[in-house]
Amino acid sequence: MEATAGQVIHLADYRPTDFVLERVDLTFELDPRETLVIQRSLMHRREGAAEDAPLVLDGDELSLKTIMVDSIELEPSQYTINDKQLIIHSLPTGVSFEVTVETIIDPEANTKLMGLYRTNGTYCTQCEAEGFRRITYFMDRPDVLGVYTITIIADAKANPVMLSNGNFLGAGDYGDGRRFAAWFDPHPKPSYLFALVAGDLGVVEDTFTTMEEREVALKIYVEHGKEARAAYAMDALKRSMKWDEEAFGREYDLDIFQIVAVSDFNMGAMENKGLNVFNDKYILADPETATDQDYANIEAIVAHEYFHNWTGNRITCRDWFQLCLKEGLTVFRDHEFSADQRSRPVKRIAEVRHLKSEQFAEDAGPLAHPVRPNVYRE
Repeated sequence: MEATAGQVIHLADYRPTDFVLERVDLTFELDPRETLVIQRSLMHRREGAAEDAPLVLDGDELSLKTIMVDSIELEPSQYTINDKQLIIHSLPTGVSFEVTVETIIDPEANTKLMGLYRTNGTYCTQCEAEGFRRITYFMDRPDVLGVYTITIIADAKANPVMLSNGNFLGAGDYGDGRRFAAWFDPHPKPSYLFALVAGDLGVVEDTFTTMEEREVALKIYVEHGKEARAAYAMDALKRSMKWDEEAFGREYDLDIFQIVAVSDFNMGAMENKGLNVFNDKYILADPETATDQDYANIEAIVAHEYFHNWTGNRITCRDWFQLCLKEGLTVFRDHEFSADQRSRPVKRIAEVRHLKSEQFAEDAGPLAHPVRPNVYRE
């Protein structure tokens, strides 16, 4: 189900990949104009897949440096590359093998703001829905799950903060002005939930004790000078975590939960596993100027992205036709949270008003469509 611009995608055409991903090791040597990305992926051929089936990897605006299988560099005749794909031929059958792909990307020139980009001195990612293919060649689809280990290498002065998904493994200095930070996410996830942030940011810290008595570190990173305005978002996060335990029995599953809020993030908010990224208008509130609606919006959006941890991240989509499933269920959960935190009758009236003014109008017009369509156009 490979998508190109303008291509019509049919639900009935879904097929699983011919290869099963096991784990992914990613190393980033960050540079504003020439970032080196080294990807090492362990995988095996899916049972029942044809023995001559090639490995098809998605890619967009990448510069390929090296490609290896089990540490042996491939000859140009062993793979095919075009603007959208890297296709590797003659791969092992019956055993796991490691594919290593080295690519060069230009975060500063990435004006699409999909994949890894750099803005105002901060590296940031946005990978939903198909941004990961702008970082490295990969089976960039939501039904391909892997366990990720991430190493970030960058200039220490410019990037004192280096974040990714999962639990923090450690950091250190190379002695040449560069430092590294390593992260490990033990929970398999699709590539659209990958995140990386590096730069010079302030932080607000707290902790949350789960129902199993585990202490989780909570961190909200913001631009320097804005730390005090993140207090309400931190409170909303802690209430969201507590409510999800009480209402749905869902306990947070990592040692740390982080939010990064910057003023020029291109999406409203993104639920990357363990590292949510927000536009800071949905995190920051100044008691002198914020309205009641501002506080309600922050509370709801922080909760929504946190609730995705189980409805969307741990339990994810097969394909993008199921977007309505992960989003619809998570919206239901954040509406229930807001109703419990505030006034259930008032919340219900607001929801019905929204349905009447927005959804009913759409359903009565030329853009009407099923919640889950059978076909869409890229």
